[in-house]
Amino acid sequence: MRTPENLVHHELIGLKVNVVGSSNPKNIGIKGKIVDETRDTLVIEKLDGREAKMIKEENVFVFVLDRKMVKVDGKILVGRPEDRIKKKFKNW
Repeated sequence: MRTPENLVHHELIGLKVNVVGSSNPKNIGIKGKIVDETRDTLVIEKLDGREAKMIKEENVFVFVLDRKMVKVDGKILVGRPEDRIKKKFKNW
C-alpha cells in the first residue's frame, strides 16, 4: 500500500500530480495524471488531454495520495522505476 512515507518506493503511474517548482517557470502549475515513467522523465497527461514530458531532476512534484499531498523533489526520483523500489534514500 502506498503511503506518504513510502511513496518514492512505489509505482507512480496513475497518480495525480502537480508541478510546484521547476528550473523552467513554464512547467510550474502543470497538473494531471502520470501516464508513463522513464529513468529521467515523467509523462503527465494534463487536464486538457495533452501530454507533457517533465524531466525529474529539474522539477518539484506534489503527488495526491488518498487526499494527502506529498511533496517530492524530482532529484530523488531519478533512476529506473524498478531500481528505485530497492534503493535506500538518505533523507526520505
